Amino acid sequence: MLCCRITVFREPVSKYLSWQLSPTPEHNDSHNRMNLLLPVLSGRHVLLLAVLTLLVQPVFSEEPAGPPNRVLAADYEKKRLGLVDADTGMLQWEIPIRDIHDLWILPNGHILTQTNWTRIVEFDKERKVVWSYDAATMNGNSGKRVEVHAFQRLPNGLTMIAESGPSRIIEVDKQGRIQNQIKLKVIKPDPHRDTRLVRKLENGHYLVCQEGEAMVREYDSKGKVTWAYAVKNAAGEPAAVYSASRLRNGNTLIGCGNGHRVIEVDRAGMLVWSLEENQWPGVKLAWVTMTERLPNGNTLVVNCHAGPSQPQLLEVTPGKQIAWSYKDFANFGNALPVARIWRTQ
Repeated sequence: MLCCRITVFREPVSKYLSWQLSPTPEHNDSHNRMNLLLPVLSGRHVLLLAVLTLLVQPVFSEEPAGPPNRVLAADYEKKRLGLVDADTGMLQWEIPIRDIHDLWILPNGHILTQTNWTRIVEFDKERKVVWSYDAATMNGNSGKRVEVHAFQRLPNGLTMIAESGPSRIIEVDKQGRIQNQIKLKVIKPDPHRDTRLVRKLENGHYLVCQEGEAMVREYDSKGKVTWAYAVKNAAGEPAAVYSASRLRNGNTLIGCGNGHRVIEVDRAGMLVWSLEENQWPGVKLAWVTMTERLPNGNTLVVNCHAGPSQPQLLEVTPGKQIAWSYKDFANFGNALPVARIWRTQ
C-alpha cells in the first residue's frame, strides 16, 4: 500500500486558552500541526485527497495576521511581569517580580518564569504557582553564590536550569532531583556573568551564551564544546552576549547585549545578516537582550536600557524594515529584558 503525507495546521492555540496565549515558536513545529497518513489506493483517492485539501484550508489557519496585540513582558525597574493589551495599553494582569532574565509560555498555557535570581516558578492560567525550584538551596547550592539567568521546560517534562556560579547546566524532574548535568567551560566563574540565555537544541546539545567571556558555545550532552563563536560589537570589541537561538536553516541568531546589535551567523561563523546600533533614523539599539525569529520570518528584538524615547520591542522584517514597535513606559520601565508577543483573533 502506498502512502502520502498531508500536514494540517490547527487553529491558533490562543483561541482555546483563557489567557489567550499561544506557544512560543520553539513549540510551533510540534504543537501547531499534526501529520495524517492517508492511503492511496487508486486515482479516485488522489482526487479525494485534493478535495479534502481544499476543504481543510479554510477551516484550519495559522496565527491571525496583523501586528501583535498582546505583550507579555517583565521589567525589573518596576518589578512587574504583566500582560498588556497592546491596542489599548491596558494592563490585563501582573505578577510581582524582583529580577528576571528568561520567560516562557508553555504549550499548556502556563508561564515558566522567575521571581528573582534563584527562584524559578510555573504559574497556571489562574496565576497560581504549580511548580517552583530554588537554586539557592537545592542540589548542593546552600551557602554558595548562585544565580539563574536561563531555564527551559523540555519535551520530556524535565526543566533545564543554567546555574551561574556553580557553572553548570542541570535538568531536574518535578521533585527538583537532578537527572542530567554538565559543567560549563568558564575561565573565571562569576554568578552574575557566567551565563545569559541557554537553550537545549533538538540534537540534545546546549547553546550557551556566556556573557563574561563574550562567547556563544554549543556543548554536547557530555559537556564537550562542539561549536563556539566570539561575539563582538561593530568595532570588533568583545560584547556581553545575551541571547542565541539555532534557526531552522542551521544558522545562529544572536542578541549581542551591550554590542548594540543583532547578528545571524552560519556554522562557519560568517555573518549573513545583522541589525546595527543605528540601523534606522531616530531608533537606537541599546542593550539587546532577547531575540527571536518569529513564525512569519520577522525577528523580535528586545531593546533594554534604551531610555524612554526609544522602543522597548521591535519586530523587524528580513529586509530590515520595522514592521511593529512597542514603547510602554507606563506599564514597564527601562529594564525590560524579556517579552513574548502574539496576536489574538
